[in-house]
Amino acid sequence: MSVKCDVCFRHCELKPGQTGACGARINADDQSVASCSYGWVTGLALDPIEKKPLYRFHPGSRILSVGSFGCNLKCPFCQNVDISMADGRMRPEAERVSPEELADMAYGWRNRGNVGVAFTYNEPLVGYEYVRDAARLVHERGMLNVVVTNGSASPWVLDELEPYVDAMNVDLKCFNPDYYRDVLKGDMETTLNFIERAVSFAHVELTTLIIPGENDGDDEMRRLSAWVAGLEVGSGRRIPLHVTRFFPRSRYADRTPTEVSKVYHLAAVARENLEWVYEGNV
Repeated sequence: MSVKCDVCFRHCELKPGQTGACGARINADDQSVASCSYGWVTGLALDPIEKKPLYRFHPGSRILSVGSFGCNLKCPFCQNVDISMADGRMRPEAERVSPEELADMAYGWRNRGNVGVAFTYNEPLVGYEYVRDAARLVHERGMLNVVVTNGSASPWVLDELEPYVDAMNVDLKCFNPDYYRDVLKGDMETTLNFIERAVSFAHVELTTLIIPGENDGDDEMRRLSAWVAGLEVGSGRRIPLHVTRFFPRSRYADRTPTEVSKVYHLAAVARENLEWVYEGNV
């Protein structure tokens, strides 16, 4: 029997044994959809928190970064394509790490400046159950949780995570609904609603990767930064924006990197509306 997954905007109808478009959710019992990435870790590193990037959340600290596999977008420029495009049937090299083990590891690295756990590398919310369970244990140990996400999850997933997430970096990949739909296979409205909801309970910073010839127009950056500025006014919170340089990868491996001058120019355009704007990868 087919079962619908409602973790994201895709609402995949999954036949028995079938995984969703994200590769991380499966109809395993003909009755419900579950995570097939739970506890499978493909990457683990103690990073400067600025690498997430978070510039206005515990600057100068370090955070234990953990990733699994799967993603519900299909960005042709993905920097972590080996794990984001993998699925439960073609699992990349991974090791089992329980939520308890992850929380204990984070706690044990406090003497190295660690303040908590960042769920990152792939799209963590396609396996939100692991994020929720591990983040709860991290909080119980008096530490912090960060989620680095594309912001394409359903609102109820944020409800599950709200008690445990302290900060997020959300990829706002462009400000063009057609580009979101046709190129990224996503939904811009879902992402905007996600960001608006996240800002209500967590520290949020945004990242926009500048792809030459695709999302690098002044008008688009003005629309994007004006929307963020309106959200700042409505929420009463400052929302840093990271304007980041693209390097060739994945299906865009034959492209040229973004000109450094273009990144600085678009950051200046964003500063017409926002105070906290940062250039990345330059």
